[in-house]
Amino acid sequence: MKASFYLQLFFFLCLPLLGFSQSGTIKGVILDETNSPVPNVSIKALDKGTTTNENGFYELKIPANTDVTIEFTHITFKRVVVTFKLKNGQELEFNPVMLLNIEQIPTVVINTNTRQKVDGVTTISPQLLRTIKGAQPGVENILKTLPGINISNELSTQYSVRGGNFDENLVYVNEIEVYRPFLVRSGQQEGLSFVNTDLVQNVDFSAGGFQAKYGDKLSSVLDITYKEPIRFAMNADLSLTGGSLSAEAISKDSKLSGIIGLRYRDNSLLLNSLETEGIVKPVFADAQTYLTYKFTDKFHVNFLGNISINKYNFQPQNRQTNFGTIDNPLALIVFYDGQEKDKYQTYFGAIKANYFLNDNVTLKLIASTYHTLEEEYFDILAQYRLGEVNSNIGDENLGEVEFSEGIGSQLTHARNDLDALITNIEHKGDYTKGENTFEWSIKYTHEDIRDRLVEWEVIDSAGFSINPPHLDFFNEQPYEPYQGPLVAFQNVRATNSVQIDRLQAYLQWSKRTILGDNEVFYNAGVRAHNWVVNGDGISGENQIVFSPRAQFAIKPNWNKDMLFRVAGGLYYQPPFYRELRDSSGVVRPNVKAQKSIHFVLGNEYSFNMWDRPFKLVSEAYYKKMTDVNPYTIENVRIRYRAKNNAEAYAYGLDLRLNGEFVPGTESWFSFGYLKTEENIDDRGYIARPTDQRLKFGVLFQDYVPNIPELKMYLNLVYNTGVPGGSPSYTDPYDYQNRLRDYKRADVGFSYVIVDSEKQYKSNWKNNFKELTLGVEIFNMFDVQNSITNTWVRDVYSKRQYAIPNYLTPRVFNVRLTMKF
Repeated sequence: MKASFYLQLFFFLCLPLLGFSQSGTIKGVILDETNSPVPNVSIKALDKGTTTNENGFYELKIPANTDVTIEFTHITFKRVVVTFKLKNGQELEFNPVMLLNIEQIPTVVINTNTRQKVDGVTTISPQLLRTIKGAQPGVENILKTLPGINISNELSTQYSVRGGNFDENLVYVNEIEVYRPFLVRSGQQEGLSFVNTDLVQNVDFSAGGFQAKYGDKLSSVLDITYKEPIRFAMNADLSLTGGSLSAEAISKDSKLSGIIGLRYRDNSLLLNSLETEGIVKPVFADAQTYLTYKFTDKFHVNFLGNISINKYNFQPQNRQTNFGTIDNPLALIVFYDGQEKDKYQTYFGAIKANYFLNDNVTLKLIASTYHTLEEEYFDILAQYRLGEVNSNIGDENLGEVEFSEGIGSQLTHARNDLDALITNIEHKGDYTKGENTFEWSIKYTHEDIRDRLVEWEVIDSAGFSINPPHLDFFNEQPYEPYQGPLVAFQNVRATNSVQIDRLQAYLQWSKRTILGDNEVFYNAGVRAHNWVVNGDGISGENQIVFSPRAQFAIKPNWNKDMLFRVAGGLYYQPPFYRELRDSSGVVRPNVKAQKSIHFVLGNEYSFNMWDRPFKLVSEAYYKKMTDVNPYTIENVRIRYRAKNNAEAYAYGLDLRLNGEFVPGTESWFSFGYLKTEENIDDRGYIARPTDQRLKFGVLFQDYVPNIPELKMYLNLVYNTGVPGGSPSYTDPYDYQNRLRDYKRADVGFSYVIVDSEKQYKSNWKNNFKELTLGVEIFNMFDVQNSITNTWVRDVYSKRQYAIPNYLTPRVFNVRLTMKF
């Protein structure tokens, strides 16, 4: 009955309903010939209009998907007439200069998204990020619905792309590379995504075959642009899991502008729903700001700052996990003693100076510093019982463990500290001549990492200590006396002080032109990366790699709107500190850069269906990897072997259909197929830890046609299981167990109480620009997903049972969003 109700609800929500208007937004600043702002300019489009404020700024909504002519008039200046055609929800900045005695531009047609098409970049609307929050709000919540991207843990912001791992993704904010903490081992410990969605103006994502101007990683690039405000505004978002507040402003002379965002998150609502009961206090907070000061029209300075403090305190008490079959139901009961205290503090600051030499040359200087202080302390004793469950319906002991097949305990201890300081200084520039654009950069990086790793684990089963599997001494207790040494099951102790110096440079050329009747785009470039590792008792060799990359796109002059794109290159990933440290904590300074040859073939087909715009994006890819550094993944913790003793490959197909399935909204359906395998020490090919074969994703938006203020979203993901269901110490060639498939649907309902496009008689409503109240249901169908397995030994049969560690069940959340 319950399943039938949810099925009916699902289909009801997904019915495409009609009747909501579509619009885009034009905004900007109007200046005169002396670059002074022009107030009181009249701006008209169809039956709508507005005027510029005292700083010359304006904003106007116009109908989408149609040519709209906008007229800018002023009693002192010549008029400006421009024609735009925007997509629904698109924001475009247009900054005309009004002249005194020269007739202005007649008619200009703006063709948007050209760069994204030819570059193979997926552009995500910032409004989507702010509307569709999810259990872990941020850009990653939207990324997980795209093909080729795997996020199988709603508590984590880490993602893998096309067979890569979490360490193979680049993240930039306004051309400044940002970093993540090192020591996080589970999604529960993770805090906020670095990207504050309230500050975002533009989001671009590339899943492979990216240009030489991006750094040396093997998988993807997330390129974020923060806002440069044009007026004062405030946003606030409150929910049962935390809140955020942002404010933006600009000075009267328009020289200084800035935006600041504060976020606070408490994951208790999610973590208290897990099977492990206890006292949990996960508190995450950060403050970010992006400032711009325009000294002159040619010289601008930007500052990006971030302070983040994450604390995770946990005192587990007990846990019961039921598993097995109907005929043989089993349960694991665990009683805990001890606690875990983790703390992550990160400080990031960057200054970017821009000098616009002329219309063709731009020069930039970027300096940044990232400092992280991380502590991971825990002592937890887990005493468990593994037994058969009473399944007799009507019995007063139904569901209780009646017969214990395994009794034991596990004591884990850690005192891990890490202090990392990363400093960068970079010069970038670009030069445009005709149809050609040249871009270049040279960058120096110094990484100073101080690391103490102390962790051990002791396992006791039925009264005797279990030795690690690599020892020859076999413990036959309690049947025979044990006379061998008592050894911890796992024991890692290391203290490292490592310095890495890097010098990077790139040069690339781009050209957009006409070939016959067809539009074509060329891009070619090369990167060079030199690095050396030193430290206490460590001396590495000087290494250098060269990475040539190229792209070509053609838009044939066909009746159908088609674009074809091919990209490829030789991609390297010089090792970061975590890739240099093996599972025993030893740093191996001469680990080589992992190497990958990329080939990407893409097609974009734009068409109209139901008189609305749609696009089908298809990409096939192949990667051949050598000098691979093998690793294991447990939850979100990656452990490298710090050896280049493997080779691997990955290939697949990504499809995404997006468009206005419901008028005025953007939705998409995506599908991905991936196969990736590795060959370690020539022992043959086996599945890599990220071998996720099939991926389905849906992001769907809807509203009630007669009540357009009542809206909903559906965020649905299905991922097939990846390898990782084996004990962490096992040989992957002996165990290739996969985790269960990941299935999750989040749904949200919201009602717009105050809309910025409407006028209200009620005075209190006029205090808001927007006011929205919503309800969210995370994991709507209450699917039991797991991220790892706990392995428990049965002392009688000598078998080991894989008990899944389940993720969050169904959770309800309430959200209030305000704009001023």
